[in-house]
Amino acid sequence: MKAETRSGPAGLAEVRRFVDLEIAPHANTFERAERIPREVLSRVAELGLWAPFLPSEFGGAAMDMVTLGRVHEEVGRGCSSLRSLLTVHTMISASVHRWGDQAQQEKWLQALARGEKLGAFCLTEPDRSGSDATAEGTTAVRDQDGWILNGTKKWITGGQVADLFMVFASTGGGMSTFLVEADQPGVRVTPLPHVSGTTASMLAQIEFTDVRLEPSALLGPQGWAAGTVMTNALGLGRYSVACGAVGIIQAAIEACAAYTTARSAGGVQLRDLPHVRQMMSGMVTARDAGRLLCERAGALNDAGDPATIMATWVAKYHASRAAVQAAGDAVQIHGANGFSPDYPVARLYRDSKVTEVIEGSTQVQELTIAAEAYREVAQ
Repeated sequence: MKAETRSGPAGLAEVRRFVDLEIAPHANTFERAERIPREVLSRVAELGLWAPFLPSEFGGAAMDMVTLGRVHEEVGRGCSSLRSLLTVHTMISASVHRWGDQAQQEKWLQALARGEKLGAFCLTEPDRSGSDATAEGTTAVRDQDGWILNGTKKWITGGQVADLFMVFASTGGGMSTFLVEADQPGVRVTPLPHVSGTTASMLAQIEFTDVRLEPSALLGPQGWAAGTVMTNALGLGRYSVACGAVGIIQAAIEACAAYTTARSAGGVQLRDLPHVRQMMSGMVTARDAGRLLCERAGALNDAGDPATIMATWVAKYHASRAAVQAAGDAVQIHGANGFSPDYPVARLYRDSKVTEVIEGSTQVQELTIAAEAYREVAQ
């Protein structure tokens, strides 16, 4: 997927225009088609948004995490499916940059930054809880020429269009990470249609049958992926999802403001009804709180402060729950029209629920956040 060269990524104002003109008006169409058109993915590349956080020598612009979060918020405002593609691509690009050797970086980072190669994150097993990420399933066994990979991964965002899979596999005594090209023999991609939520993110099941990998396919240290590559990648994914959830809240505010201004009940504009005002006030407050939590997590990440880990958990916990509440209120405000494909709010509700499940479910986050609270008090 070729893109025109530009000196740097689009600024927030340009991203906002892109979302307003080319994404948000068509997001329901994307959902019905269950895919993001190639030309839209190419436009993301033209705007320099696939991996702008990478250093300039690898085709990025060294964008800080706070700004990256605002970019993902804007894209999430327009289409959560497209934001999901950015999320997983971010996880893979950042992982290759942090854990890859020189050869891996030279082979992949420029192409990932330009959007010429798209990445997919392969962790979840079809018969295991996504939260039980270290459970043995997919395996990679050493042979004289490298590795033999076998197993199946499911619910893989962007799996239908990805060129590079970052695959987590048991290597005996631990989990390791491998870079697997989608066109290698033994790789089978099966689309997963009719999913409720982020329906256009082109989910797939990926089967690996006796896939032969060169030694250079191993990313990072063997057997340490659960505590290194996975932890770092999931943290970035969690941050992107949190920012995208804030975007969903903003989209709900915009949809409800337009709808309640245009319609009346009993001679009174819907916007002037007290219960509508109450719900709108809740949305605005939740959006502002979520945005501030995301900015804090991003700033801590930029500063290299390990407190970013818990700050990201908190941001994602608040933003995802608030997005579900805001989208539900938006459907309520729209009444029967809230269930119609002619309005965006039903899609927002479906997409919002996904944010409570992926990159750490609400219930897992509650265990983690509460445990940290007890640890702080005990000090």
